[in-house]
Amino acid sequence: QVQLVESGGGLVQAGGSLRLSCVFSGRTFTTYIMGWFRHTPGREREFVAAIGRSGLVTSYADSVKGRFTISRDNAKNAVYLHMNSLKPEDTANYSCTADLGNVIRTKEDDIDYWGKGTLVTVSS
Repeated sequence: QVQLVESGGGLVQAGGSLRLSCVFSGRTFTTYIMGWFRHTPGREREFVAAIGRSGLVTSYADSVKGRFTISRDNAKNAVYLHMNSLKPEDTANYSCTADLGNVIRTKEDDIDYWGKGTLVTVSS
């Protein structure tokens, strides 16, 4: 069974930076497309970013393009989300995802595995 454990969330001022980490275990890491979604109470989960199996292909939500960067380390079974120029509207619980799909998928219902998340709070 796939397990995903996130870390790195916290409180940061607007304009600041954070790096989220996610450690994968239970299956072969390079089999999975990895990603990040975020969730704010009262709203649907929102796709943030995803990265292909080799790390060469990435996809971002328009709201984070140019500010966030997703990366993966296949030797460490880890995926990262580097977040810069944070805004109060980025405040959310950020969940790591693992997906067996052939292409990057951005809809919540299509994703195979989820972590519990790490909370990011951006103060104005």
